[in-house]
Amino acid sequence: MSVLLVLLVQMFFAGALALSLYVPLMAGQLSLASAAFYGIGGYVGALLSTQVFTSTGDYPIVYILIEMAVAAVLCGLLAIAVGYVTLRLRGVYFMLATIAFVQVMGVIALNVDILNGAVGIDGIPQPFNDQAKYLWFAVPMLILCALFVYRLEHTRIGRAWVALREDELAASSMGINPTRYKVLAFVIGAVMAGIIGAVYAHFLNTWNPGQGTFDFSVSLLAFVLVGGSETFMGPLIGGLVLTALPEVLHAIADVPGVPPSLQNFFQTGRFIIYGLLIMLSVLFFPKGLLTPSLWRRLFRRRTSTAPSAAMPISGSTGKPSL
Repeated sequence: MSVLLVLLVQMFFAGALALSLYVPLMAGQLSLASAAFYGIGGYVGALLSTQVFTSTGDYPIVYILIEMAVAAVLCGLLAIAVGYVTLRLRGVYFMLATIAFVQVMGVIALNVDILNGAVGIDGIPQPFNDQAKYLWFAVPMLILCALFVYRLEHTRIGRAWVALREDELAASSMGINPTRYKVLAFVIGAVMAGIIGAVYAHFLNTWNPGQGTFDFSVSLLAFVLVGGSETFMGPLIGGLVLTALPEVLHAIADVPGVPPSLQNFFQTGRFIIYGLLIMLSVLFFPKGLLTPSLWRRLFRRRTSTAPSAAMPISGSTGKPSL
């Protein structure tokens, strides 16, 4: 049971983190920088908890909230600086710029002494004595991130992002400042990733340069492209399902009678499967499995099957009785 709860924690954090990639995508920018900001947030939490804050017993949750705030501010300021430089690029050039940013952050993490190189920072204090109790963080963060992005989609800012995604030239002619709104989306995504990283460092109890790599960017990209890139539910569902997928594959590999070659593939071929899913999604489901039209059809079907309050009672003529 505890193993299942820990998996749920990982799934919920992954769903929230996928939304950090979805926000700049709403503005038409495919950014892979969320992994870098996630890594920065993790280092903020690791450094503050091991070198600044001291406590005996369980680590106070208020300290984690402070770490989340510091990570949000730091990632937001860095995103403003990076955004104004890179968001003048378009399409694949912007994506390559964000990949370069991820790689640069990885090199810095390896060579800065205070971050302890490839070994990273170990012994990060724990607020709970059981990893499953991180559900107290994961569930509220997922709900708040989902509600925040959902409300953001239906505001003036969200509509401006959609206009930029559909036709930037037309949006500019209507008075929408592309650079301003794109930077805002980039900053919001960075802040969300940094906050999640600060908490996840405590969950893992260690943090190193391997946490915010390009490989992790590919995982986040798979969450969005497979789940759906035009509604906030797509990345959320994609993050939940694809995070659980490796555990499902491990369970299949442990089934008696499975050939050794397939066992090895199921245990180590996660990124191969992610790559295949991205390829198939782009070919057959270019907008992802969950699209706004599908979401509306499902909701309409559910409401249409509900009994109507205006229907007369069976056997009644609809006229008042005398």
